Formats: sequence, structure tokens, C-alpha cells
Amino acid sequence: MNYLLGTDIGTSGTKTILMDVEGNLIAQDLQEYDVLTPKPLWAEQWPDVWLQAAKASIKNTVRKSRIPPEHIRGIAISGLYGGSGIPLDENMEPVRACMIWMDRRAEKEAQWVLDHIGEEKLRRITHNGADPYYGFTKMLWMKNNEPDHWNKTKLFLPPNDYVIYKLTGEVAIDYSSAGNIGGIFDMNTRTWSSEMMEAMGIPRSMMPDRLVESTDVVGGLTKEAAAELGLAPGMPVVASGIDCGAANIGLGVFESGVYAAAIGTSMCAALISDKPVKGKDLIAWPYLYDAKRLSYYFAGGATAGAIVKWFRQTMCQFELEAEQAGGKKAYDVLNEQAAAIKAGSEGLIVLPYFMGERSPIWDSDAKGTIVGLSLAHTKAHIYRAFMEAVAYSLRDAMEATAEDLGEYILLAGGVTKSRLWRQIFADVTGYPIVCPVHDVEANMGDVMLAGIGTGLLTYEDVKKWQVLDEKIMPDPHNHDQYNEYYQVYKSVYNNLKLDMKALTRLA
Repeated sequence: MNYLLGTDIGTSGTKTILMDVEGNLIAQDLQEYDVLTPKPLWAEQWPDVWLQAAKASIKNTVRKSRIPPEHIRGIAISGLYGGSGIPLDENMEPVRACMIWMDRRAEKEAQWVLDHIGEEKLRRITHNGADPYYGFTKMLWMKNNEPDHWNKTKLFLPPNDYVIYKLTGEVAIDYSSAGNIGGIFDMNTRTWSSEMMEAMGIPRSMMPDRLVESTDVVGGLTKEAAAELGLAPGMPVVASGIDCGAANIGLGVFESGVYAAAIGTSMCAALISDKPVKGKDLIAWPYLYDAKRLSYYFAGGATAGAIVKWFRQTMCQFELEAEQAGGKKAYDVLNEQAAAIKAGSEGLIVLPYFMGERSPIWDSDAKGTIVGLSLAHTKAHIYRAFMEAVAYSLRDAMEATAEDLGEYILLAGGVTKSRLWRQIFADVTGYPIVCPVHDVEANMGDVMLAGIGTGLLTYEDVKKWQVLDEKIMPDPHNHDQYNEYYQVYKSVYNNLKLDMKALTRLA
């Protein structure tokens, strides 16, 4: 039997799984870490944290599996959207921490691009707009505010491509990671845009020359890396790409016309399409399969699972202490309590804008907000309202796509662990929800891509894998209730956005 590895470098942790070529999960390992937020709306991570976590998770997975190294035939490595990418010096060492997707510091740079280049030209070439979310604006921020770091930088590499370089010695960038930088990538030709790079003063030499499909083998493990990981030297390393796209692959999405939401720390709710999507203010980049034909058009919250983790860490010390003492997991206790609360949390609305917001409202000044509190409300009410907020955010993203989304929505990510949260998503959106059987979506996609890239699997092979669970149908009564709450959710933001801008100024 042959085996494959899939590693996903996420915002809050790196996970590796090992599967056989029939789709059976053999072993897995997770290494967790945190995001650095040195100032409000700043978000950074040091690349060596990703590298060490990736190595540890791969090594531990191989050890747990007890599979001989010669039977493990390949690995694909996906990663979070690394924003600017890792700035590397002439020795391929990090110049500074990486400004990741969550970072919102580049407001002035985004506005400069709109003023001097124009949105019409930007969208015509890149299919994207200008916002601090995009990596090219973060590059410009570094150029304007940290000239010493800028002058030392010779190359930018996304997180997964950096780890692949460290394991193979080969430099490449997958199409999804290149396209998600925005601004300097031509979505029409699937190449770097010399015109846009010249207009922004970003040297072409700072971008990798080698663009690869997510199924391409970038290189083989070096002897040193193989010895450290317990694998065979020369084992193929496949590119993969952005983790939310890998999650869609893990759900079996290889064709145009499928709508799927990957909800982890953030949310990416996307339509995979072989033609331009008419929705407004979406983010677009090449898909992880057939990247020159298929595109990933998405909207989605900057914070999704992150706000629930924040609630647990900030408001639930008793539950966390009980968990650490051997009791139930804090999330399980909160879920049980929230399940007893009616749809709408008895008049509570939460806006999940804890790090500003990207598509579809594109507002760095948007704030996390709780509206409707009374002395009758409990922690369980507020927790359920946080869960509902992420579901409202998904509905907002779906409406922004302005396309026929089919008969059901595919849903992947950490939120799928909660049966209650799955039902809330169905009730708020009005769509049946289909989730994966295993909580390994991006990793599953990595394994599929590794198999296709190494020739051990075909598209027809992975189509046979049982990856999806049964449909969760919306409750008609709850959906009617949520329709009214959703209108309030929309109006609360519109009524408060000027006050939110004032709070940013005052802070």
C-alpha cells in the first residue's frame, strides 16, 4: 500500500495527516501557535514558527503512523494567505515578521493605488480591488514605512512556498498564492503584471519566476530534511496552495459551479467558476485545480472562528479551568448551553467585525459589536449570538456573489465540529448544509493534490472517496425568524459605520 501526506499551515496551527491511496485516514498531528498583534488591526507571524510547526507535525504524523518511509510517496503543503508574503534577504532569511491576511495597516497605500492607478484599470487586469487585505498594499506599506527592511528584501514567498523551499531547496509559487496577492497579478494571462508592478514601484525580481500548478511537484526532500522528518530523501513535494482552496479540493470540488464555504479563523465563501462572476467586490484568484481555467471567487469574514475563540479565551475562564482539570471541553459546554436558547438569542445581534472587514463591505473601521443586551441575557445567549453572527456573515457573502448557488452549500472548517452551528448555518441561509465526514478538509485536499501530482491518484480515483456527510436541512420556522434578524444585522452596521470610523479616530 502507498501513502500520502497533507500538511496545512493555518493561522492558528499547522496540521498534518497521512492517508492511504484509498482515502483512509491513518494518522494526524496538530501544532498550535498564536498571531502577533503589536498594534490594533496589525497581525503578524514569524515564518520560523510555521516552519518548525510544519516539521513537528509531519514528523509526529509519520511516527504515529508506523508506516515505513519508503511507502510514503509524497506530500502537498497548503497554507494561510500570507498577505505580503515573507520578505527574504539575499540569504533567503526572513527580514521581518510576515504581515498576514488579517493585517489592516495599509489603508493609505490602498487609497494611493485607487487615486493614482484607478479601480477600473486595477479590476480589468487583476479582477481585484485595492484594500489593506491584499498583499500588494502591505508590500507598499513596508516600502513606505520600513525602507531598511524594504532595501534588504530580495524576494517575497508565501508561507507554504517558504516551507517547501526549506524542505526542497526549490523556489516556486503556486498560482493561487500569486493571484491572492492581488494588484500585481494579471488574472487574464495568469502571469505577473509588469505594468502594475512598474506603476507601484514593486520590482519584478521580488516575485518568484517559477509559477506552478497546485498539482505540480516543486522538488524532492533534501537529505537533511528527510532525515529530520523520518522520510525518504527525494520524496516529491507538491505545491498545493491557499488553504481555503485546498479545503474545497478536500470536499471534492474539481468543477465549475460549486459554492463552498471554508470557515476556520476567518471565512472564505466561494463560487468556483470557469467564467467571470458578476458579484460585486469579490476576491478572485486561480483555483487549486486546473488553475489556468478555473477561478475562485469569494467573499467572507476576516474573523469567523476567531471571534468564538476570543469569546472562549476572554469570557470563559471557569469553563477553561474545568476543562484543564479533566472536565468537558469548554466548547462542548458552551454548545450545550447555547442549544437551549431560541433562534435569535432572544433579541441579540453581534457584528463579527473584530479585525475590520473584507469582502463584501471592505471596511477597516468596522468594529465587533453586541446589540440588544439586557439583564435577562446570559453567557449562553451571547455565545449563541456569536455563532449566529458568523452565519449572518456567510449569508451576506452569498448574497454578494449574485449567482445561482445550486441546491445546497458545502461547509468545511472547524465550525463543522458543532452540530448546533451546522444547523444555525442552515437556518440562517435557508440552504441545506453538507459537511465533510472528517475534520481534515484542507489536509484532505492536500493529500488529493499530492496523489494527483505524483501520479498515484487520478481525478476519477478521488471522486470515489466518501468525503461528505448527510445534508442538514433548514428549519422553516427558524429560517423565518432569522430572516427578520438578518435585516437588523444589516441595518445595525449601516447605522453605526460612521460612529465606528469615529472610534477608530479616537483610538
